[in-house]
Amino acid sequence: MSEALIDALDARTGIVCAVGAGGKKSALYRILDTHPGRIGLTATAMTTPPPRRLLDTQLIDYPEALIQAVPRAAALHRRVGFACPSEKPGRRAGLPPATVAELHAAAGFTLTLVKADGARMRGIKAPREDEPLIVPGTRTVIFVVSAAVIGKPLDETVAHRLPELTQRLGLAPGDILGAEHIGQLLSDPAGAGQQIGHATLIGLINQVEGDDRCRAARQAARRAMAGECPPARVVLGAMRASDPLIDVVDSAIAGAD
Repeated sequence: MSEALIDALDARTGIVCAVGAGGKKSALYRILDTHPGRIGLTATAMTTPPPRRLLDTQLIDYPEALIQAVPRAAALHRRVGFACPSEKPGRRAGLPPATVAELHAAAGFTLTLVKADGARMRGIKAPREDEPLIVPGTRTVIFVVSAAVIGKPLDETVAHRLPELTQRLGLAPGDILGAEHIGQLLSDPAGAGQQIGHATLIGLINQVEGDDRCRAARQAARRAMAGECPPARVVLGAMRASDPLIDVVDSAIAGAD
């Protein structure tokens, strides 16, 4: 499998946080499956267990125990998953962001992949004031949104944090989401840019399946690159496809259109 997606998402080294909705875990798993280095996989928000085949070992414990256990595991295994236990069946709790930063350094990971917020399986979200839970020293933040929401009414069947989305996008519940709204969210400092600090922001429009979605996603990407606080680039992808990378839109491409 090509490593082009890793470079498009600026996920070669350091701490990479995935936020938003519509394929965060799928994107992290594609990176994990392809990257040749020593990798940690974790979360700062509630999450579900990853597929066993993607990891060499998984550690579920409280932060004080993980601080000792993760570096030991990383000395023996290339791909290490770690999280906290949860009372919810089939779920795992996130770690404090500062603990993730400490473990990234102590374990000597080439790359630490972090799910840094939740979206309840929806296709689009805007962050609440206290979101996302970005790890200190994060190199890259990948903000994910699904192309499947374009053309759909803005309601709770497609959106998480509906009040925040209506405020950010200037829409009312039930209004149709257009490509321009996706681009607006990707370039909003209180949307995709919230809490990212000095990290590089990469937009990822996922589930770009078929010509119609591809055209709409490119329109959204161009709108993002012309927005108030544009990301470094917008990646168009389909994380469940055999080749997940479809296109990359950056300022040079957007300016030439």
